[in-house]
Amino acid sequence: MATFRLERAANLIRQEVSQLINQGEVKDPRVNSLVVVNRVEVSKDLDHARIHVSGYFDDDELDRCVIGLNSAAGFIQSRLARRFSFRNTPKIRFIADRTLQQGFEITERLKSLDEQERIDPD
Repeated sequence: MATFRLERAANLIRQEVSQLINQGEVKDPRVNSLVVVNRVEVSKDLDHARIHVSGYFDDDELDRCVIGLNSAAGFIQSRLARRFSFRNTPKIRFIADRTLQQGFEITERLKSLDEQERIDPD
């Protein structure tokens, strides 16, 4: 039962934060509206939430987005508090998630290996 509650809270936070970012309500110029919220991890007592974000940009731009989101964390927390009836609004922290980019790089490497194998089967 407790894990269901945590998963539900994480999904609600993910949806709301995604909407705030995509609709441009986070006014920090470092935050790109194309940033994607991949997953949210909440603590068992719902006191903290780690929000993993990624996007199709280089590492420097993703790092700037994360810095901008962390500086806007107070605004985002206040919006979460108004939207949901958590006993305590979780303190949020944004983390750059580079797994999407790493997966893309691995796929490209596998494609190039496959092409090399077709050219030189020995």
